[in-house]
Amino acid sequence: MKRILIRSGKSPLREATPTEFIQQDLIGTNTGNLLFSDSAHKMLTTPDTEVTSNGIRTDHSARRAAEINEQYDVFVVPLANAFRPSFHASLDRLSTLIEQLTIPVVVFGVGAQAPDDYDTDWLGPIEASVKRFAAAVLERSASIGVRGELTAGYLNRLGFKDVDIIGCPSMFLYGATFPEIRTAELTADSRIAINLSPDAIPVGDISGIARHAWERYPHLTYYAQNTEDAELLLWGDTSPEAGLTDPFPRHLTHPLLRENKVRMPLDPASWIEELRGYDFAYGTRIHGNVAALLAGTPSVVLTHDSRTLELCRYFDIPHRPLTELTAGTDPRELYEGADFSAMLKGHGERFDRIVAFLDRNGLENTYTHGDGGAAFEERMAALDLPASMPVWDGTDDGQLRYRFSRLREQITAAGEKTREQARKQAKENKDLRARLAAAEKRAGETAKQLDTVAAELAAARKALTAVERKVAGIDKRLLVRLGPALRRRTRKLGGGTED
Repeated sequence: MKRILIRSGKSPLREATPTEFIQQDLIGTNTGNLLFSDSAHKMLTTPDTEVTSNGIRTDHSARRAAEINEQYDVFVVPLANAFRPSFHASLDRLSTLIEQLTIPVVVFGVGAQAPDDYDTDWLGPIEASVKRFAAAVLERSASIGVRGELTAGYLNRLGFKDVDIIGCPSMFLYGATFPEIRTAELTADSRIAINLSPDAIPVGDISGIARHAWERYPHLTYYAQNTEDAELLLWGDTSPEAGLTDPFPRHLTHPLLRENKVRMPLDPASWIEELRGYDFAYGTRIHGNVAALLAGTPSVVLTHDSRTLELCRYFDIPHRPLTELTAGTDPRELYEGADFSAMLKGHGERFDRIVAFLDRNGLENTYTHGDGGAAFEERMAALDLPASMPVWDGTDDGQLRYRFSRLREQITAAGEKTREQARKQAKENKDLRARLAAAEKRAGETAKQLDTVAAELAAARKALTAVERKVAGIDKRLLVRLGPALRRRTRKLGGGTED
């Protein structure tokens, strides 16, 4: 039995409550992370393998590295846009862990993040860390699997040639087959799912695009993906009372939240199942749209950076540059301009590519070496996975105990933090007082020394004055004694001159 350790927020076979997802950050700040890690988990589950989730946080201690070396045969690391400045510290921690491993390490679908013009110059500050990571991985595997041509070219320029373009594992949730994309005429009664990224705000008017759809399609639902979105839906906020508004749906005052048209998917399986009930999906989230496509729902990505554009180009996913769209962009226009034929036609070839990558790195897959994932899907079907979170309306939804407990913990933690700060401040004050007392003591000693020196200086001056007086008296007595003789000598010399 081959034991595989996989970096993921949780195992797809684990049933977790909404509050556990939030409290333990099982999605790694974004539900999309679970979509590609679940797909990799399923792909690697064969009769001869056992796949275990390592969690999303990296423990890079020597103790943990020794445990991994002892208990597992390979470490699989599915990643997304990991080559970006905001992931710098996490990338270094991963490198530190990998450098201590003696087992193979296989990286799935890592990507470099850049603007949609593919300019990677801004990645200069993390270049050394990227080189360190790639070198550590390639010492333990045959190649690195990357998202697309941008990342492959980036690593090539850094000197790494063993790079395989495999896309993202999420698109291979069903192996070599891909769900048929449904077609239907979009009307005002159509169910539409939209997904939005806050970091796309500087690129285009996504808030305006969402507002346009909300005004014209009553059955619109916004599928959020970040942890802060889940916390907003669970806790609510005081924006109605404060009169706080924002065109982006991140406060309860936004129309989409006021009308309970926001959902936060927690588990990929229930997320995909829900999206089967929609007629069209679109937005700036690559995995929000991939989830829809896996549900057979037509979807269009609004690309705003390289991480979305790179995958759309590789998989031939219909997409439109956000920079070219106005606030009046209608989802019907996006739907009618979408062509899914290339995506479906090329899927088999792309699947063969990722299988070749797995073979190259000594990993079996369930589609070639197992039952095609049938047993895995049977186990998934028996699970009670949570539905997407709605907006909390303030009534007892079964989570009140958690809310009160969490508030108490936060108050207790805040109180302890305040007390610890007070203790620290008191210690600092004590140290300052001790240093001040020592300084005052030294100042007193210095003052005494100065007084002593001043007294010694006065005595020296007095002695000098006495000496000067004594010298003056000696000079005067000499003149008295020598004066007559000098005068006689002078007259004698003067008389000799007159001869």
